[in-house]
Amino acid sequence: MVSKTRDKLIEVARQLFAYKGVENTTMNDIAAASDKGRRTIYTYFKNKREIYNAVLERQSNAMLERLQSIVESDITPIEKLQTYLSNRFDIISESTHPKLDKYRSIFNRDMRRHEKVNRIAINKEKEMFTQLLNEGIESGDFDPEQARRAPFILSAALSSIDHWTSHNLFEHYDLSVEEARNSIIGFVISGITMNSTLNNQQ
Repeated sequence: MVSKTRDKLIEVARQLFAYKGVENTTMNDIAAASDKGRRTIYTYFKNKREIYNAVLERQSNAMLERLQSIVESDITPIEKLQTYLSNRFDIISESTHPKLDKYRSIFNRDMRRHEKVNRIAINKEKEMFTQLLNEGIESGDFDPEQARRAPFILSAALSSIDHWTSHNLFEHYDLSVEEARNSIIGFVISGITMNSTLNNQQ
């Protein structure tokens, strides 16, 4: 019961933060939307910042579970890579929202907490992605040298997509976000499945 009540408060807060923005969401709003009293909320969270941190951690865990299910699926390594990349870009799109930008920045004073959650997620995702790549190397689908470079390429691509999407920069190249991400996914898959003469010379 305790866990269900806390989970409900986190989910209600997440929806309100996305819809109204963190700065416009009050503890009363969360209490009313969750059909819980303020006293109940303060049983689980000291303040709105703690709720925000719980939402952040929940989203991070949900992302990792989503990606883990792809890595553990029965499809081929190439299909896994394509599905993984597609879902990873979907996650970026889902989190790039005007009110979520404020939502990410409003608690900058709590950066230590942000960094800890982010670091844990990055390390876990790196392990999953490496597992996927190793499977492709063992099956002969992925070029080992290109697979070694892939984690950095993915990290750089995700950061770029996040920045370009939030600043609406794709229009300068006459590209939609969808076209840009498909180009990146196609480029990565082509590169990692190709035995390049240049790579063999390096």
